[in-house]
Amino acid sequence: MFSQEALLSLLALTSLEIILGIDNIVFISILSGKVAIEKQKRARQIGLLLGMGIRILMLMGLQWIQQQDQPLFELMGHPFSGKSIMLLVGGLFLLYQSVHEIHLKLTLPEEEHQVRSQRSGWNAVLIQMALLNIVFSLDSVITAVGMAKELWVMIVAVVASMLVMLLAAEPISKFVQENISIKILALSFLVMIGVSLLAEAFDQHLEKGYIYFAMAFSFAIEMINLRIDKLKNQSSSK
Repeated sequence: MFSQEALLSLLALTSLEIILGIDNIVFISILSGKVAIEKQKRARQIGLLLGMGIRILMLMGLQWIQQQDQPLFELMGHPFSGKSIMLLVGGLFLLYQSVHEIHLKLTLPEEEHQVRSQRSGWNAVLIQMALLNIVFSLDSVITAVGMAKELWVMIVAVVASMLVMLLAAEPISKFVQENISIKILALSFLVMIGVSLLAEAFDQHLEKGYIYFAMAFSFAIEMINLRIDKLKNQSSSK
């Protein structure tokens, strides 16, 4: 019989893992756009399954994760550990990808089409997904360890949250791709997350609650704007 404490931890952790995984879905959606259209859905599914596998492996190797906090070398008086290197690389890559996508949206449609027609290779996209899943998984694993005491609770929460994300990936991806303003907003969120990863790499902790509140507030405002635009279009068409 499972204890009530374990079940409550499972429910709370699963909910939080889903919330933390939204940015993962957005990034995977953007990366999957680099492959042929008929392969994009499969790329998103593989990306999320990679994320689930990496999280479970990290949870099973907690001792290894904890060892990554040990300094490996110093640069200009700042110690760098394995974890900080992963955060630094992940933050820089996330910033590059997000800013690059925003830049494409600011170019002429012909230029954007020309760039997007040069699709990245399937293996290259999968490697990028795997690398960024490692970075995104750090927060997920740290959160799991802080909220649950039993390994099975952490693993079940990760699997359950990933199943929900697999179901949500398609409609979220379609919604983001069809609404340019939402895509720019999502990319801006990823820029903010990239900056927070860089700050964490240099031991400058940014409270995640403030970041996610800013995201939720901005998203709510943008949804109101979309609703207003829809009402205006309906009124003008009459």
